[in-house]
Amino acid sequence: MVCIMVVEDDENTRKLMEAVLIQNGYEVILATDGVDALEKMDKHHIDLIVLDIMMPRMDGYEFTKTLRQCGNNIPILMVTAKEALADKKIGFIVGTDDYMVKPVDEDEMLLRISALLRRSRIVNERKLTVGNTILDYDSFTVSTSDTAQELPNKEFMLLYKLLAYQNKIFTRRSLMDEIWDMNSETDERTVDVHINRLRERFKNNNDFEIVTVRGLGYKAVTKV
Repeated sequence: MVCIMVVEDDENTRKLMEAVLIQNGYEVILATDGVDALEKMDKHHIDLIVLDIMMPRMDGYEFTKTLRQCGNNIPILMVTAKEALADKKIGFIVGTDDYMVKPVDEDEMLLRISALLRRSRIVNERKLTVGNTILDYDSFTVSTSDTAQELPNKEFMLLYKLLAYQNKIFTRRSLMDEIWDMNSETDERTVDVHINRLRERFKNNNDFEIVTVRGLGYKAVTKV
């Protein structure tokens, strides 16, 4: 059973989240602040953390920063009343994976948790499966039932990124910043060139396709 830790100093909010998560099949560990959470993480296996920001002793920012500095990449969903862009920016800088603003929609929270858990499994296994297509991050290989091909580094990373976040639109700039490095002097048209190469390679693939979203960028979608 997947175990989720809820770190929240407000008792009513903590109990509500616990009830929702248990009702949806998760095991739940509760903590009142960052210090309490760190102590309980030493005793329990945790798969994901739902984290408040404003807490006594150790707030959500400091807690996240502490985990990331220790090399702990457990998925973290920050849930907070602080909705300013600057607050969200701090959260992402210290290492959170996703962000929700209170009052929280329970269905949206469950969807975000499910997505974070799926992405975490992809990272840990270093393999991504889409239908009959398997992407192996360790060998940069894309395999189907009857073929296997090793892709150039950038092509593989681009395809892996798009397929790991199916239906999510990525701008050329965001793909450049992540895959080619923010300081790269490479032109954004390089993304278009790599996308075209991927389309040519996988034009007969029955599991996915890369779609151009006019004026925005690209997304990968699965074929039904």
